[in-house]
Amino acid sequence: MQYDASGQGRHSIMSHRSFVWFCLLPLAVVTAAFFLLPMARLVVVGAEGPQGMAGYLAILTEPRYRATLINTVVLSAATTIVTLVVATIAGMFLQRHRFLGRTVLIAMLTFPLAFPGVVVGFMIILLAGRQGLIGDLSGRMFGEKIVFAYSIYGLFLGYLYFSIPRVILTIMAAVQKLDAGLEEAARSLGAGPWAVQRDVVLPALGPAFVASGAIAFATAMGAFGTAFTLATNIDVLPMLIYTEFTLAANFATSAALSIGLGVITWAILALARSFSGGAVAAAG
Repeated sequence: MQYDASGQGRHSIMSHRSFVWFCLLPLAVVTAAFFLLPMARLVVVGAEGPQGMAGYLAILTEPRYRATLINTVVLSAATTIVTLVVATIAGMFLQRHRFLGRTVLIAMLTFPLAFPGVVVGFMIILLAGRQGLIGDLSGRMFGEKIVFAYSIYGLFLGYLYFSIPRVILTIMAAVQKLDAGLEEAARSLGAGPWAVQRDVVLPALGPAFVASGAIAFATAMGAFGTAFTLATNIDVLPMLIYTEFTLAANFATSAALSIGLGVITWAILALARSFSGGAVAAAG
């Protein structure tokens, strides 16, 4: 009996190609149905307004839209910076120290991941709203209620609430992977605790900072539920898109603003990906 090695090899290659195409088929269908087609439709609708393709520049040229964009970017950047500071300190401490109740504390810190934005906004109202805890305490202590749930400060607090858990998990994972030998070497050379953190630990965590910061920024840029629940006095892009679509029935402007928001967020993620070596994932 003769063994046809070439024939078996061709059959193996064809089987492998068939398997690859079989695996790619669901990906192609999902990508086309849930990404390409909706995005293409959004682009077409955005160009159907009175200004045509120039409508895409409205986010930069129209004073109201430009101010809303600036508000959204500044708020998202502030959220990202504070989140990184808080999550880095908390994540390094939790990863490097073992104590009674540590597991429960980590679970509590990451619990907000299970909450949608509407629930987060409701919690901010219960904390700093007109009938909130801070208002009741300040009213009894100072005779005047402190209410900030419906301002930029309330929205900022809500954004922090759902951003910190995401970043803490990333920082903890990055700290776990650090080479302890580098810190020991720095201490043996006479570096103090602060110098070790500044010159060894923080630079090593740089890619994690960029990756988690980009996710926090992108999440804050597109957050809608919290802003909708708080009905803040500050305009942010997701709320502007919602009002243009539902109240003004301005589909073209809504679509153009959506594309603008997506492009800006995508650019930030792409920039972060280039700095962090491709470790940035899309935000949820």
